[in-house]
Amino acid sequence: MISNAIEQNVEGRKREITKERRALFLRRVWANKMVVIGGGIIFLITLLALIAPLIAQFTPYDLEAVNRLKPPNATHWFGTDNFGRDIFSRVVYGARVSLAVGLSVAIITGFLGLFIGMYSSYYRVLDHILMRIADGLMAFPSILLAIAIMAVMGPKPINVVIAIVIVETPGVARIVRSAALVVKEQTYIEAARAQGASSRKIIWSHIAPNVLTPLIVQITYVFSVSMIIEAALSFLGAGIPAPEPSWGNILFDGKSVIQTAWWMTVFPGMFLLLAVLGSNLLGDGIRDLIDPQSNKAKK
Repeated sequence: MISNAIEQNVEGRKREITKERRALFLRRVWANKMVVIGGGIIFLITLLALIAPLIAQFTPYDLEAVNRLKPPNATHWFGTDNFGRDIFSRVVYGARVSLAVGLSVAIITGFLGLFIGMYSSYYRVLDHILMRIADGLMAFPSILLAIAIMAVMGPKPINVVIAIVIVETPGVARIVRSAALVVKEQTYIEAARAQGASSRKIIWSHIAPNVLTPLIVQITYVFSVSMIIEAALSFLGAGIPAPEPSWGNILFDGKSVIQTAWWMTVFPGMFLLLAVLGSNLLGDGIRDLIDPQSNKAKK
């Protein structure tokens, strides 16, 4: 009976500690303005993309030649383009493309960068091979390399993701490798190796958890850069093929009439700016939340 009572008290105390930690973390999140603002911006844009069929009065493909290049009005909130298509519909549907590309690239690049960076930091021979390949890819400007890859593969949404992954993975892998090299020299890694721990266990159980902070921050950066590269590729005609709605395609259509139809470039550009700004703010806020060194530096 006494042992049961003690176990119940211990379990109750554990639950209280878990609740206190959760409440403390939530207070820290709400106190971080960058997380709140950046997360709020990304949430609103994502919400608009998800409910696009409910809030858009027209489909992004509806052609109305008689209403071409109409300025913003009560019917067409963001005006119409040179084919009479509703800009608001194309912008909110285009948000789906940009967010999907950014999220896909961020996830794939994160896994590839973690895998390459971890094994490069641990095995010297593999490090020389993989890092020289990474140096070769990083020697080219990202936009030019993405354009070259798209020229070979062709303008398809999946090819856009592949091209941006190839462009951004070397940078992520180098950041993971740098952080892993620092952790690798710590005393507890030597102790684990002395106790007979396998290389795989040391890499994924002892080193990998300690490089997640820079990796997460870098993933948010990749998310925002991916949207910019996708818009640039579509703007140059090498990205998402027309007439699929994307912010880059809308900007491409509006460049020839920018002086007479300003709304064709202002509204998609504004959404792209807000998405990138929100992603960067969210990344900086997450870094402050999970990186104790950053918090000490600010204090």
